[in-house]
Amino acid sequence: MKGLKVNNLQVSFRDRQAVNGISFEIPPGARVGLIGESGSGKSVTALSLMGLLDEGARVSGSICLDGEELLSQTDRQLAQLRGEKIGMIFQEPMTALDPTMRVGKQVAEVLALHQRGKQGKRKEVIKMLKRVGLPDPEQSANAFPHQLSGGQRQRVMMAMALINAPQLLICDEPTTALDVTVQAKVLRLLDKELSGSAAACLFISHDLAVVNQICDYLLVMYQGQIVERGPLRQLLEQPKHPYTRGLLATADIAAVAPGQRLPILSDFFRGSDE
Repeated sequence: MKGLKVNNLQVSFRDRQAVNGISFEIPPGARVGLIGESGSGKSVTALSLMGLLDEGARVSGSICLDGEELLSQTDRQLAQLRGEKIGMIFQEPMTALDPTMRVGKQVAEVLALHQRGKQGKRKEVIKMLKRVGLPDPEQSANAFPHQLSGGQRQRVMMAMALINAPQLLICDEPTTALDVTVQAKVLRLLDKELSGSAAACLFISHDLAVVNQICDYLLVMYQGQIVERGPLRQLLEQPKHPYTRGLLATADIAAVAPGQRLPILSDFFRGSDE
């Protein structure tokens, strides 16, 4: 099968089960959102797909990308896949980028997987930085990460994730650290890039408003399990699981009358306060 197929994925750390037997598929060009509160297993799922879990993690099940089993890959093979077939946009670019290396060189390192010549590599880097909307791409390429704004650093991460036209793009809370105005610009850019791409996209967030702008299908995760799934519009309008209904209610603060207590998840789903 083309695209991503995850079957019965389980991840545990010592005595804690972080991901408990989840299965899902993302065809090429599809945008799937994975939502849930903090600690639900969203980021562990993303790190599993990237092969970036700690050595102490116990992983079982199957992760196939275009028919290729990822869990049987060596560390060296996974390193080759990352950046070439799998791109990832992290939550906080300042921790993902090397603070001692110029931005252009970091983007160029991703291109090194394709063994391009030095001159061609520089041209592609500048072209990509321009494509993601960085002002003065030449100057931006020579800057260190701390010399760029948060939104600009996230655009650099986007350039690194997209420059090799990956088959799978994983976005792990990519706009959480940005203010609302910058967040909107980054989301519009990401939407534009995905519209012209055949990449399968997994977009992880706790923010339903953000997911609503990017995704067409939704997975709801709670305590390591997917408790509900379906087309985005259908799930938002007719949620079946009480946890999903709770997420929707707690996100809709504008619907709360003045003086009324804000809803919490345990109002809808007893398991959320256990």
